[in-house]
Amino acid sequence: MKALVVGATGKYASLVVPELKQRGATVRALVRDESKIEAARQQGADETAIGNLQNPDSLRAAAAGVDSVFHINPAFAPNEAELGVAMVKAAKASGVRKFVFSGVYHPSLSKLSNHAAKRPVEEAMYESGMEFTVLQPSMFMQNFAAGWDTVIKQGRFSLPYSKLAKACYVDYRDVAAVAAKALTSNELSYGTFELCAPGMVNRVELAVMMGEAIGRTIEAGESSFDEWAQGAHIPDGLHNHLRVMYQDYDQYGFPGGNAIVLRTLLGREPRSLPQYFQELVNRKVA
Repeated sequence: MKALVVGATGKYASLVVPELKQRGATVRALVRDESKIEAARQQGADETAIGNLQNPDSLRAAAAGVDSVFHINPAFAPNEAELGVAMVKAAKASGVRKFVFSGVYHPSLSKLSNHAAKRPVEEAMYESGMEFTVLQPSMFMQNFAAGWDTVIKQGRFSLPYSKLAKACYVDYRDVAAVAAKALTSNELSYGTFELCAPGMVNRVELAVMMGEAIGRTIEAGESSFDEWAQGAHIPDGLHNHLRVMYQDYDQYGFPGGNAIVLRTLLGREPRSLPQYFQELVNRKVA
């Protein structure tokens, strides 16, 4: 079988490619331009198709002749929902049988733009007539990688919301494994699945886990949003979206942490935060 992977050279969708190869699938990578072709090949893609989510013709051409499509939205894009719906429509028009969407935990959190933007894509899938699988992962452990060197240098892990707010997480490699299963079999067809590792933790607890992996004390800190955004080099266009998101986390956290679905789909225990932090120390993951 042949699968089209949208964002195959990106931080997250790229993890789906090797999982598909392990299952014997032929992988066609959707890339934006020729400069990404070699990266897609190195990731394991057998074929590449140049396309743009804002160009429906290019999406239909990219999806022609494939059995299934994996799609993940570009988070916080101004027209994120429209881009996802366009990919669903292109897949249907090209005769694709199966569509797997990596969405978000709690898409009903409508005041958060990156959550609300996933719901129209889900709706388009449900109405498409294609076999669908909706994956709803919690916070990605991979997001810790970007600031890891700063944590080690400063001995402090800070974000712009309460250090006592609890959240749930998932290693996206586990999501990728489930996605590959959905793309290459019928076991997960017509299902919507919340995916997370067990439990919820706050930043104080995260700092302890980090410290145990690194071998010294890490302090849990809080910073103002503006201070954090400047240090993290956040583009101006994302400020309002992220400010609202972190204000929500400050008040409510990011509740969840029931791992029964992910554990069942993987047939094993999900990867844990301590495991991920140890791999960061050993530089086995990014």
